[in-house]
Amino acid sequence: MDYNIVWYILVGVLLIGYAILDGFDLGVGILHLRSKGDYNRRIMMNAIGPVWDGNEVWLITAGGALFAAFPNVYATAFSGFYLPFMLLLIALIFRAVSIEFRSKEENPGWRNFWDWGFSLGSIVAALLFGIAIGNVVIGFPIGSDMEYQGNFFDLLNPYSLMAGFFSLSMFALHGGIYLNMKTEGDLQKQIQGWIKVNYWIFVVFYLVFSGFTLYLKPEMIANFSFGQIELPGNKHELVENHQTLISVFAWTIVLLNILAIMNIPRMMAKGREGWAFISSGSMIAAIVMLFALGIFPNLMVSNLDPAFNLDIYNAASSGYTLKTMAILAAFGLPFVASYTIIIYWTYRGKVKLDESSY
Repeated sequence: MDYNIVWYILVGVLLIGYAILDGFDLGVGILHLRSKGDYNRRIMMNAIGPVWDGNEVWLITAGGALFAAFPNVYATAFSGFYLPFMLLLIALIFRAVSIEFRSKEENPGWRNFWDWGFSLGSIVAALLFGIAIGNVVIGFPIGSDMEYQGNFFDLLNPYSLMAGFFSLSMFALHGGIYLNMKTEGDLQKQIQGWIKVNYWIFVVFYLVFSGFTLYLKPEMIANFSFGQIELPGNKHELVENHQTLISVFAWTIVLLNILAIMNIPRMMAKGREGWAFISSGSMIAAIVMLFALGIFPNLMVSNLDPAFNLDIYNAASSGYTLKTMAILAAFGLPFVASYTIIIYWTYRGKVKLDESSY
């Protein structure tokens, strides 16, 4: 394994951390307007109150890692998708402001306005997350100069929009499972009803979206084959030599993904709230890994010519840079993980409102 692959994995780990942690934040926002009454909405908002801003650190760190390890990908993505990224930032900022401002005034109209801001910001962010993943799979119009040659509306193709709604259903389910851990009484029973409905909505989207992916992009399962396969684009010798290992890992993730999805209703029925959340988080991690394995070793796929793909070699920094950063990451990532664990341990248990609550 070389440092190019190491950094592909590390960026993936950071994105998985963001998808799991901020995923339930977004899910709580998606479900927020379904709750009735000021008290219930405050309970839901305070369920993520101590952790939501720390969760977004994982996204910022992933962006920084991408900039340092694969600068050509960062340049192509952030220059070509300026408008979508601005929409994402606006959604995240408006969502954050809604959390902070909602309880500053007792006026029902004031609180209702920020409730809508919190929910719509979460919905837009979840949709954009899925749309981004969908476009990574379906490919971008990238030329030989590594420049994006499309426009904003090219990103809103049918496949990426389906990916957006799949992401929305996944985060709504994940957020409900998190809320089930943090609430009690009538509100918890109501949330459990939402989870039952959201689970089957997610399963339907999962099956349809998976079938649509295999139909449009059969090469997504090329890395799942145990044979030596010729793929379009830059398939390097190092990757080819480890095809069997990659395939074993890929099929293991497929199995774990299916088991995690099936385990969610089982744990819910047994009242094991924490294990249901672990299953949901494992499901999200497996889905992100399956997409990463599907496009590997590419980072951005060109739908103009496979020779224009940006992969972990032609888009990477120098070997010395990657090695130096890997040493730094060996110290930095455990620190971020430790901080996250401490925060969640400190604020474990059911939500109780007090004078410092949102």
